[in-house]
Amino acid sequence: ILDSIAQGRHPAEAVLKAWGQQNRYAGSKDRRAIADRVYLVLRARGRLSWIMGGREDGRALVIGSLSALDGLPLDQIEALHSGDGYGPRPLSKQERFRIMAGAGDLPGWVAAGLPEFVVEDFKATFGDSWTEEARALMQPRAPIDLRVNTARVFVEAVAAELAEAGLSPTRAPWSPVGLRLPAEPPPNVQALDAFKDGRIEIQDEGSQVVCALASAAPGMTVVDYCAGGGGKTLGLAGAMQGQGRLVASDVVQKRIDNIRPRLVRAGVEAELRVVGPNGGGMEDLNDAADLVFVDAPCSGSGTWRRRPEDAWRLTAEEVARLHALQVRILGQAARLVRPGGRLAYVTC
Repeated sequence: ILDSIAQGRHPAEAVLKAWGQQNRYAGSKDRRAIADRVYLVLRARGRLSWIMGGREDGRALVIGSLSALDGLPLDQIEALHSGDGYGPRPLSKQERFRIMAGAGDLPGWVAAGLPEFVVEDFKATFGDSWTEEARALMQPRAPIDLRVNTARVFVEAVAAELAEAGLSPTRAPWSPVGLRLPAEPPPNVQALDAFKDGRIEIQDEGSQVVCALASAAPGMTVVDYCAGGGGKTLGLAGAMQGQGRLVASDVVQKRIDNIRPRLVRAGVEAELRVVGPNGGGMEDLNDAADLVFVDAPCSGSGTWRRRPEDAWRLTAEEVARLHALQVRILGQAARLVRPGGRLAYVTC
């Protein structure tokens, strides 16, 4: 599973789901244990690779995790790698040596859990507290944030409903329409009636807050220029209260198609458009929008707690490519803003 994640671009969650579907013999507890191990390894990937002499294959990372994260002594790790039955093959001499040698003195980027090339930016941004910021970004498991569809229900009513279902919701610190569930045990939100009926959506509080700050309002013409999966489209629609014109666009047809059922479930409407790579297909909205909301393609560093695999896929070259793309998108989106209108630019 770890090798598949490293070699591809799919989210770890999707790779785990596909593995479970292809290996039905694994029960729910087994799948849960495997998922926990995968995410544990991904969050500590830099440290584990360092301990294992620079190896980045799944086997090495798991062996390193048994020693560094679980604190198992060498003899117990060897017992788990007996090669008997379906067990993994015995440890090599090099693997034994790496476990016995331990971590040693870790470079700052390894200890912080960051890709090496981003460290200087972190130091420049956060100063002496950069390692604490890095650990907070990478290591804790992210809570589950929910956005309440206040067109259908009050936040307090949803909180009570979730509590009756055995969950432990709290109010989100900043979003007035947000609720937060602890990451452990992981809740199956999509199985809840409140989700199926469109009364809640899974959405990080940061996304909820930027929708509020964009200040969409009833009667406006609003464009969600890089709509993606449509989460912020729903947030903007809620602020507009069914009055005005909301246009959601993206360059990928599949993303647009995925928004449709979410709109229906939430009971809101939006025009959906596929645009060309140079912004074609939006000319009728030039100088017409009160608000253009641009959630630009980016490094995704703000989501690394939830998707730690993305930290290790990012390269300096990819950051440069994304910067050039963002500049182009910003110029395209700016053409749609009416004089005196607002252009809201967001990255995570």
